[in-house]
Amino acid sequence: MQLTIVLPTYNEAENLPILVPALFDLPLPDLKLLIVDDGSPDGTGQLAEQLGEDYPGRIHVHHRSGKLGLGTAYITGFKLALNDGAEAIGQMDSDFSHPVEKVPELMDALEGADVAQGCRWVKGGGVDENWPLWRRALSRWGSLYSQAILRVPMRDVTGGFRVWRRETLEQMQLDRIRASGYMFQIEITYMAHRLGFNIAEVPFYFPDRQLGESKMSGLIALEASLRVWQALWRYRDLKPIMPVAPSLHTP
Repeated sequence: MQLTIVLPTYNEAENLPILVPALFDLPLPDLKLLIVDDGSPDGTGQLAEQLGEDYPGRIHVHHRSGKLGLGTAYITGFKLALNDGAEAIGQMDSDFSHPVEKVPELMDALEGADVAQGCRWVKGGGVDENWPLWRRALSRWGSLYSQAILRVPMRDVTGGFRVWRRETLEQMQLDRIRASGYMFQIEITYMAHRLGFNIAEVPFYFPDRQLGESKMSGLIALEASLRVWQALWRYRDLKPIMPVAPSLHTP
């Protein structure tokens, strides 16, 4: 199955030269990368183009004019990947918070699901043990809060480490998504749930980034918590559709 991973970047010049070869070392011969760069002032976009020369035909770089938000970067990347014929589309951070070695496990889980999602809050998962208590509590509370309000069974609603089937994304109403920041992860998860897609959760350990600066803050988390209620209202009309994973329909 040809997998294209969408990597939104903003000032990831330190991480990208390490991440790209690590991904291409995986036992995924048909892997491609789609880097969506928001005009990084540290030259990430130009560096991505140089990496593309090292892996001809396997890296596409989409340059945007400025910092337009994580959500719009993913939606742009999803559409480009679909137009390019990707059979599966992945999403992950570019700072190694999402472990590269878990990507094949997500692909295996996708065999029996419409979406495979990395989960920090199941047995075998977790977050950086060196995080201060307030950050651990904020991360866990954000997921529990969203899960309770939206009434979803997934235990990591705020996570952004996923692999989608092509057919699943084709039936998602991506143009309805309004979140441009980290609320995007909650909104797209809720939409997939409302449409009745089967979401498999794969445990993983979420370490803190080692290079570069984090884009997450308490203010961003607070804004997302308020927007959860908007998502509850916005998608009240969605009804389940037939799941698309072939193995879900076998006796």
